[in-house]
Amino acid sequence: MTACCALLVAAATGLTACSGLTPGADAGDSAAGPVSTKIPEGKVTLTIASSENAGTTKALGKAFEARHPNVTVDFQYTGPEDYDKSLNLKLSSDNAPDLALLNKLGTTVKAGLVRDLDPYVKAYGWDKVYPSSQLDQWRSTKDGKELGTGRHWAAPAGFSVVGVYYNKEIAAKLGIKPPSNRAEFDAALVKAKAAGQLPVQLGNLIGHSAFIVQSIANSADGAAITSSWVNGHLGSTIKSRGGQDGARSLATWAKEGYLPPDANGKDLQGSVADFTKGKGLFLFNGSWDAQVIDKAMKGKAGFFPFPGEDGKVTGIGTSVAYAIPTKAKNPDLAAAFLDFMNTPEAARIQFSTGFLPVAHADKVKAADGHVMNDVAKAWDEINTSNGLVNFFANSTPTMNDTLTSHSQQLIGHKITPQEFLDAVQDDWAKGHK
Repeated sequence: MTACCALLVAAATGLTACSGLTPGADAGDSAAGPVSTKIPEGKVTLTIASSENAGTTKALGKAFEARHPNVTVDFQYTGPEDYDKSLNLKLSSDNAPDLALLNKLGTTVKAGLVRDLDPYVKAYGWDKVYPSSQLDQWRSTKDGKELGTGRHWAAPAGFSVVGVYYNKEIAAKLGIKPPSNRAEFDAALVKAKAAGQLPVQLGNLIGHSAFIVQSIANSADGAAITSSWVNGHLGSTIKSRGGQDGARSLATWAKEGYLPPDANGKDLQGSVADFTKGKGLFLFNGSWDAQVIDKAMKGKAGFFPFPGEDGKVTGIGTSVAYAIPTKAKNPDLAAAFLDFMNTPEAARIQFSTGFLPVAHADKVKAADGHVMNDVAKAWDEINTSNGLVNFFANSTPTMNDTLTSHSQQLIGHKITPQEFLDAVQDDWAKGHK
């Protein structure tokens, strides 16, 4: 699950083109000195270090060059595994790039290798453009331990989000519409089972049942509460009303036969393959598989955010994000490129290369009938509700292993929902000492 998220984050980057960057005076204070929103004059090169391989950053770079002919964007690609291993060394060198993709905060922030972006947030007004649930994912304390608070260290550049895919043909035969609340969702499960259909397709070999647990927890508790837990805020617990509901529901769905009997032996790709073959009414999964699903079942798949209890919707997701290294030679130009990421032009580039835009979701569209249109609509609803929550698996370095092993035991009826929650909270407590 974490690998999936990280690689997706490393798969595309969304940037957007605004109608001209307005030159501005110096704004804000920074350890590195005052900042400016002016584009440098004369020939200048913006270097970008990244492990993103979907073509998004390159396309954004070309668009940025077109707006600013004096700027050349030098995109420096390294494969994801080698990139993460060598990142801190690259950032600490005298030839540090102007922008660097971050897959996570932590040691990079603690070592002082990336610039505090708060002055740029203020200068460009990013806190008024981005929903806080997006921007806060890249905030942390200076030791990198507590997320969602403290300084801004990176800016999001294209998102992936988890929701619920559904088989339109099965739903139509059963008279089921996309649920607007939890009661309707539960009723759809019962109806599908009674009709001999598998209610929920699932591959849990590496813990993707966490998508189910977290979707329910987000819905019941609200994004603010679950985000506090993911971000490591003192006093947070997974043993909330929503966490208990999520764990109990997963256990109940397994007992009632709402999940495939081979769920624990099947990976995410296997569950997608089975879903596209008509095995399952629902599939909890991310936007990263939208193209695969649409290609295999053209026009026959839909997508919706898991319904919230209060009329607000939530979604699980995170982004590709770029930071400005402390040793960057052109930090103001780098910030201008980050600002370019939240424009309508960048939104279209992000969307066309497989990512959800950081802003202007209403300005993007796929071919008629494509499931990505449903994904974009859900993304807009999630942002309107400020309902984005980072993945449970990202809460500690070992959380994905804990979620995998204990969810498999829960589905296999070897532990209780309470024992599952105890194990998850124990991992969280150890990870946030």
